Amino acid sequence: MRGIVVIKCGGSTMEQLPDSFFRMIAEIQQSGKQLVIVHGGGPAINSMLEKLAIPSRFADGLRVTCEDTLQVVEMVLCGQINKWLVRKLTEHGARAWGVSGMDGRMISAVRTERPLGLVGDVQAVSADIPLTMLAAGYIPVIAPLAIASDGCEHYNVNADVSAGAIAAALGAESLVMVTDVPGILKPEADGSRSLVERTDAGEIDRMIQDGTITGGMIPKVQAALDALSAGVAQVVICRGTADDLLRVSKGEAAGTAIVAERIEAGL
Repeated sequence: MRGIVVIKCGGSTMEQLPDSFFRMIAEIQQSGKQLVIVHGGGPAINSMLEKLAIPSRFADGLRVTCEDTLQVVEMVLCGQINKWLVRKLTEHGARAWGVSGMDGRMISAVRTERPLGLVGDVQAVSADIPLTMLAAGYIPVIAPLAIASDGCEHYNVNADVSAGAIAAALGAESLVMVTDVPGILKPEADGSRSLVERTDAGEIDRMIQDGTITGGMIPKVQAALDALSAGVAQVVICRGTADDLLRVSKGEAAGTAIVAERIEAGL
């Protein structure tokens, strides 16, 4: 299905999202565009873990998740952030429906082979549930948790990875990753950093190797490349301002656009 835009809201941006963001989401939905929101919740999870004296650990930008941590992740993502987003969207005129990837086995996963504990690698995404919500006129708001195929274990899944997999399963026209930076920033000789407006897999590999892309941006671009390889037309990394969202919904440039293959001018 074409015409779907998947928006991933990072946990670090959640408290910074202005009312204009939610109003624009409502306006885009009312214009007929189908939207899906996948959200993170890192800072809120960290805060709750600190209150409960459970240490936070990360490896390569991904959260190491023990059983106690997973219980907190589930509580914060499903019980706090998911419903806050639904409430904010509803306040501004959107129709939203909050779920997690465990509901209806929407996201099935296997435990990652990396030493990250109860973290899942997405195995499959069932598009039936978000498509049913979209057909009924709702924005699915999805918390990135997954369940094993046998239903015996559940997993924390990186929100960027979840968003990429959901976008691919829905055949989305765009995946928009809302962050606290305007996009991929490249260092210049004078010490400043400039926005990379358009890039592709080859250039991203070079930027990871030379240290331009580091930390939490790495899983973002890797999820972006996976989504592109599965048929998503483009991935945009941006601040997610109302203007950014409007531009992306109209197919105009915003932030950093990652495409399957970049065509150089004059070639």
